[in-house]
Amino acid sequence: MNRVRNHVLISIDAGTIMAGARAVEKALTEEIVRQGLSDEITVLETGSIGATGQGVIIVVYPEGVYYGNVTVQDIPQLVEEHLLKGRLVKRLLLSELPKQHVVTKEKTGLLKEQPRIVLRNSGIIDPENIDEYIAREGYEAIGKAFSLKPEGVIEEIKKSGLIGRGGAGFPTAMKWGFAHNAPGDQKYIICNADEGEPGTFKDRLILEGDPHKLIEGMIIAGYAIGATKGFIYIRGEYSLSIERLEKAIAQARQYELLGDNILESGFSFDLSVMKGAGAYVCGEETALIESLEGKRGHPRLKPPFPAIAGLWHKPTVVNNVETLANIPEIIWRGATWYRGYGTEKCPGTKVYTIIGNVATPGIIEAEMGTTLRDIIYEYAGGIKEGKKFKCALVGGAAGAFLGPDMLDVQMDFANLKEYAAVLGSGAILVMDEDADIVDMLQSVLHFFKHESCGHCVPCRLGTAQLVKVIDRIAASKGIKEDIEKLSNISDVMRDTSFCPLGQSLCLPISSALKYFHDEVYARIPL
Repeated sequence: MNRVRNHVLISIDAGTIMAGARAVEKALTEEIVRQGLSDEITVLETGSIGATGQGVIIVVYPEGVYYGNVTVQDIPQLVEEHLLKGRLVKRLLLSELPKQHVVTKEKTGLLKEQPRIVLRNSGIIDPENIDEYIAREGYEAIGKAFSLKPEGVIEEIKKSGLIGRGGAGFPTAMKWGFAHNAPGDQKYIICNADEGEPGTFKDRLILEGDPHKLIEGMIIAGYAIGATKGFIYIRGEYSLSIERLEKAIAQARQYELLGDNILESGFSFDLSVMKGAGAYVCGEETALIESLEGKRGHPRLKPPFPAIAGLWHKPTVVNNVETLANIPEIIWRGATWYRGYGTEKCPGTKVYTIIGNVATPGIIEAEMGTTLRDIIYEYAGGIKEGKKFKCALVGGAAGAFLGPDMLDVQMDFANLKEYAAVLGSGAILVMDEDADIVDMLQSVLHFFKHESCGHCVPCRLGTAQLVKVIDRIAASKGIKEDIEKLSNISDVMRDTSFCPLGQSLCLPISSALKYFHDEVYARIPL
């Protein structure tokens, strides 16, 4: 029997599929057979390795060599040179990528190895094969959770200090505790995978790369609060994520990890995937619940909060994908282990999507408290073409612009709050010296006007008025009072809007004017 000497992983995610990954995979398999290497080389599919905008990406193990922008035409040379003769194809190398998949705090050269917790399996396992997940200690945490009992699970999450990664930063254990203690014959767990924030795609890549981790996290969450049913409310455009989730759920049922009497524990739990219709406001948990019930996605008045009266007025916990993906690791490895990462107030890691004018855009996982400078210059390779850093929009469209004096701020919920900024969804849009702040702010305000659900007057009329003002300024037809008007309208919206959509606009406006007041003022005719 011949021994396999190389495993070739091809990254299959929504981005690489559009770049032709399926055709490259077919050509690679056929060329390996033609060269007589099929007994020595195995081709496997995996999720995203983290890089975006690099076309089709192939990783060759055991060497750990990354190739990017691979086309069908490159395959004969790649197989001939690397897989047959052992020589690197240097023109295809992705030398700028950080080392992936190693849970460590050590540094290597200018690039930090990523302390992967949420993304531990992404880019390594076949996300459509439950056996590969199990081989990486998958579903082990369920058994441990059953031994801890529901109260013990909630206590362990409390000790870990896990804060929700959906943007609001609410303590996960506290939310679970409310639902656990709430009376009710039926309770629900909902995963918010709608991900409508511009520039944010971390949840999609988590789901495409490791869907079983989310399922395991939801099973544990359901056990902790006493829920027997869970829903994954997912962005309807995420076709590959939906496909892989549904396959993973079917596999989990086949292995009796979902359904009645899981692992003979007496606990029953099942999952369904529900597609969203593209409303940004449905990222707010009560609007999401309204949509899940078949209604128009308008936010509800709180209290009562979902943990007391949520889906169909039953106790409900709504958690983000990244939050739930932390759960199996915390339960299996322990709260003390988890607190070995991050800061005292914000333990653990954070998954970021880094886009814009950087050398290596993509998705990374870094410890809470990592500085913005490290994220941009070590993980993302710095500003493209050696240009100067101008600012970063952190947290998506509802986030804040951070200027050069914020490069050394620690990126976590507690520190950013002190600077009137937010971590938000984890999106970081980096802009170089050539970026136009007025154009950027105009784009943000138009987005919010389009996405306002119209449920409350301050947001419905406020967004329309803000767009009129910014359009005047962008066209150099504004007056001096328009700058003050931007601040005043957004402040009123913050204080009077019904939900976070209208309340959030003060952040991008106030931060843009803080750092770039003169640039905005320069667009006002004298």
